[in-house]
This record gives sequence, structure tokens and C-alpha cells, in this order.
Amino acid sequence: MDLTDLEPVERRSTAAIVADRIRTAIMRGTFPPGTQLGEVELAARLGVSRGPLREAMQRLVAEGLLRSERHRGLFVRDLDAADVRDIYHARASVERAAGLLLLDGDREAAADRLDAALAVMAGAAAAGDPAAVADADHAFHAEFVAASGSPRLRRMADGLLVETRMCLAALQQTAPPSAGLLAEHRELCEAVRAGDRDRLTAVLEAHMADAVGRLLAPSAVPGASLPA
Repeated sequence: MDLTDLEPVERRSTAAIVADRIRTAIMRGTFPPGTQLGEVELAARLGVSRGPLREAMQRLVAEGLLRSERHRGLFVRDLDAADVRDIYHARASVERAAGLLLLDGDREAAADRLDAALAVMAGAAAAGDPAAVADADHAFHAEFVAASGSPRLRRMADGLLVETRMCLAALQQTAPPSAGLLAEHRELCEAVRAGDRDRLTAVLEAHMADAVGRLLAPSAVPGASLPA
């Protein structure tokens, strides 16, 4: 086979890196919903020209994280109660599908991966670091879907997890005790290791419903992280 015509794969483009930076800032609440993003300020802050920045921002428009207003510019997309419910409904569907695939594969290996992710979360909880707990929670669910072996489910989950963090940043309230959060994720690990489909589905559905209830509770106030 003659491969002489193939050129080396280039490293990630500047636009892709810039999109990651802005995506992370949106996810963490640095740019809250409704925030207008100015090209000049962002380009200067990130140390890039406006060309790659515009390309990056258009990627985020396509992902649904930014919205474009004619003659006004780009804004971080606002989220309402219907968005919150839809995001978690979609996550429940994606993670349930991933979980069933996972159970049909090497569930022992998958459970080991999830146990490792849970250990990171437990470490963050023990250190009393809410931001690290939220990051570890996000990573656990990303690992859960990745362990299914489906790249398409993983792509869907990645986008939904970013939107989840947007919800948490915009509509936060007092987080439940870390022990309860860890117990929920430990139950998922145990269901995977046991190959228990009914338990896995029930735990996932309860976990998502609980998050929606907390986010949309009348008493919800900004200030602390919630479970993903």
C-alpha cells in the first residue's frame, strides 16, 4: 500500500482550542447565561486574532451554547425550566442507553473504571472542595458513557454535560451532603458490577429526577454546586 500521498495530521487548530476555553468558561459560570461576548475583549484576553475566535464562537453557536442576535452580537444562551427538564431527560435517555450497552460488554472492566472515577470524587469530597467535587461528578458521568464504547453516545453526552454545568451555574442551591452524592454514584457502580439492568435504570432515573427537582425548587438560590 502506497501511503506517500498522506500528509501528517496537523495538531488541533487554534479555533478548536479557543472553543474549548470558551466552552469551559460557560460551563463553569464565568460567562453566565445572557452574557454578551465581545470579540475585541475576548481576542485580547485569549491572545488570538479575531479570525480563529469567530470560528470558535460559530462552533459554539452550532453546539447551542451561544445564540446570535442580528446587529447585536453573540450571547450565552439563556436557560429556563423547560431547558432544564429537557437536558436531564435527554441525559437520562443517553446514559440509560450507554448503561445497557455497558452491561452487554465487559462490565467488570467498566465497573473498575467507574470505581476509579468515584475514588476521585470521594477524595474531592474529603478535601471539602465543592468545585473539585463538581468536576469529578462530571467526569464520572463522562466515564460512564465512554465505557459503553459508543462514540456517538459519548459525543451526545459531552454536549449535554456542558449544558448541565450551565444549569448548575445558573440555578444553584445548597448541595446535598457529599455522603449522599457518593452513595448515589456508588449504587451505579454496584449495579454495573452486578449486571442489574433494573437497578441501573432506576438509579439513573432517580438521580436525574432529583437533580431537576433541586434545580427548579422555589428555594433555589445561587451559591453552591449541585450533583451532575
